[in-house]
Formats: sequence, structure tokens, C-alpha cells
Amino acid sequence: MEQGQIVKILSDTHFVNWNGNLFECKCRGKFRNAKVTPLVGDYVEFDKEKQVIEKILPRRNAFDRPLVSNIDQAFLITSVKHPDFSTNLLDKLLVVMELHHVRPIICLTKLDLLTRSERKEMKKIMHYYRKLGYRVLTNRNLWQIKMLFRHKTSVFTGQTGAGKSSLLNRLNSKLQLETGEISLALGRGKHTTRHVELLELFGGKVLDTPGFSSLEFKNYSKEQIRDAFVEFRKFPCDFKDCMHLKERHCGVKDALDSGYILPSRYENYVKILKESR
Repeated sequence: MEQGQIVKILSDTHFVNWNGNLFECKCRGKFRNAKVTPLVGDYVEFDKEKQVIEKILPRRNAFDRPLVSNIDQAFLITSVKHPDFSTNLLDKLLVVMELHHVRPIICLTKLDLLTRSERKEMKKIMHYYRKLGYRVLTNRNLWQIKMLFRHKTSVFTGQTGAGKSSLLNRLNSKLQLETGEISLALGRGKHTTRHVELLELFGGKVLDTPGFSSLEFKNYSKEQIRDAFVEFRKFPCDFKDCMHLKERHCGVKDALDSGYILPSRYENYVKILKESR
């Protein structure tokens, strides 16, 4: 029995990497009976001769959309124009990464489409996210992105049409990933990534995933969502179970009123709580 990693799944064929060699494997029926779905990124035990996956090893984390596992960091590819910048989507993605213990890296695209005043406003917003401890880059920071790949498994995700595949192609032209045009009427792009694949790049691994624009939080408690807003931890409330909504003597609400918390962050927190119900 050997240990390898699933790097691509097409239908019921699982491509397992073992020492640089790819094996096209099937799964035992016991996975289906146990309602266990193998994911790209899974480390597995498999029979090299029979090309059958026997066991899925414990995961560090796993995602439903996209279906991937064992991620170290996520590049949140965020368009500022066409499609327009959305603090709601960005905050949702940041919450998802916090809940999965994945390091998020915000990467802005299409900055050249902004007016001078819009660029100034974007700079203010990103200054706030930097103060929270989040790394903020642009799609022009190719060298920094390449350095961040080393010894990490990364995922590229964010708005549909934000330029995930285009950025990967700029990082390595040999990838030749398909890109799609943007619908100006809808402000959305076409899904161009057909499947999820784990690629070796710059001393690490990266997953190029289909873009998505909706996220659900029904499987998480309201306390987990609250705690995923990292700045709230800095402002203690009189009650430990405070949800920062209508409670009295709330440190977070006081900080919001005093300008220490970005209004859109708090508004998105309230929206996510409502959606989670």
C-alpha cells in the first residue's frame, strides 16, 4: 500500500500523485456506502498495482464549494470593477477562511479601471483590512505571489470573472488556462474552469477552482460566525455571550460608533448572521 495525493478528479477517475507519477484510480464501494466523497487535495492510501484507493487519510480542512481539502492559504481574487467590488462577498470569503483555519490573502484586480476618487476610497478600505492582519496584494505583485506559494497548498477563489485563471496564466504562461469574457450587462463572468486540479507551481501547490458568488453558513453557529470577525475580539463587552446586536454595554457597538470598526464590516456581519438562520 502506498500513500499519495488526489490531484484531479474526472467523473469516477481519481488521479493520484505518488512520487511524481500519476495513477488513475477508482474508489472502493465502501466510500459510497459510507457517503464519503474523495476530494482533490486528499491524501490517500492506494493499491498501486490495482489502482484502487483504499483509505482517505485525515483532513486538515475541507470545503463544499469548491470540493477541495487540505488547504493552507487562499488567494481571494477580488475585482474592483466589472464585476464591481463587493465588501459583502469579500467578508463572506474571509469568514469562510477563518472558519476553516486557512490563511486568506486578498488580491485586487482591475485597479486600472478605477477613477482617481475610487482608487483613493479603495486604498482606505484596504488599509483597514491590512490593520486586521490580512495580506493585501494586487495582480501586479507577481513576484510576491510566487514567493507565497513556496511549501504551501493554495486555492484561488473569489468572484466569477475577477480574473483567477488570467492571473495564473500570467504567473506561468505554460498553464494556458481558459479565460472567459465578462458580461457587461450582468457584471458577471462566465465560469471557465471546468474542473478542480492541483497544480505544482513555484515550490508549492495551487488549486484553480470555479468562481462562485454565493456562500452559505447554515452549518455554523452564530458564535462561530461572530468570532470569525477578528477585530471584534479587541473590544470586550460586559457579557461574554454578547452577539453585538441589541445588547447593552457592547464594546463592539461602541467601537463602531467611534469609527474603529468599518461600517460595511459590521453590516456584513449582521447580514451573514441573518442568512445563517
